Amino acid sequence: MSQPARSNRGHRERNGDNRHYRDSHDDSSSSRPPYYPREADAPPKHVREREREREPPRVEHQDSKCTNICSRRGIMLICAVLTNSLVLICVIAAQMVTTGLSAASMSGFNINSNFNLQGTELQKVRDLDMQYSQMRAPSLYGGIPFALTNGVVSLLFVVAGNKPAHLLSRKLMYGALIFQAVGAVAYVVAVGLFLHFIIRINATDVCQQRERLYSRSGYTWMNCDVSGADAAVALFGLITAILYTAGAVLTFKTIRGVRRYLQERKRREAEKQQARANPQRAPLRADTTSV
Repeated sequence: MSQPARSNRGHRERNGDNRHYRDSHDDSSSSRPPYYPREADAPPKHVREREREREPPRVEHQDSKCTNICSRRGIMLICAVLTNSLVLICVIAAQMVTTGLSAASMSGFNINSNFNLQGTELQKVRDLDMQYSQMRAPSLYGGIPFALTNGVVSLLFVVAGNKPAHLLSRKLMYGALIFQAVGAVAYVVAVGLFLHFIIRINATDVCQQRERLYSRSGYTWMNCDVSGADAAVALFGLITAILYTAGAVLTFKTIRGVRRYLQERKRREAEKQQARANPQRAPLRADTTSV
């Protein structure tokens, strides 16, 4: 059975059929359009996948910094910067408003023409105002650095968060979490101490005598109650504490989300590496068997 086949094959080779077959095969292959490449000329599958993986980072670089800064945790920090500024302004305003005649003299008003106080009463009111302002000085010297420090640090965290969450440093994220958690507790304690300090000063004899002297001249607004500026300090301080609490919760959720994202990305990369390794071995085994 094999000998006739070999003779027929030799007969075809002598007649040039084999050469004609090769020529026709080459002509048919060369007649393909140039825009349909062969599978052998196409890049391997793992090369195409690698090129696809390189595309997403290009999209991330095109995002503006405001997109990352104006995230939920970034908005909480921005609002905290604003409320810290309001606390700072209200602390200064409360000190200026409750100073009385001393504030009027510093602002350039004519005391004798604007206040119905003369002689010994005027001098006594000035002395009481000076004593009262000195008693309130710790709230001013403590409130300004406290609000200013919290506002500046919050602004630094806002500026530092101009990247996507998974690209930020872990130390920066944990630092923002600790700062906001501590800042929330510190503001609640600070507001409580501030109100306790103001109420205790307003209950002193200096404030009571000062209120009586002002009420004789018709200035009933200068009393020993908690002023509107002091209430504004407490109000904006509590709002800042709420913002810090919300920011700490959002930062904690962001840290957990980034951790899950990195773990998932590592798992996908490991699966891709395994998937790339298996198709590379399969064609080699197929080629060896075909040969």
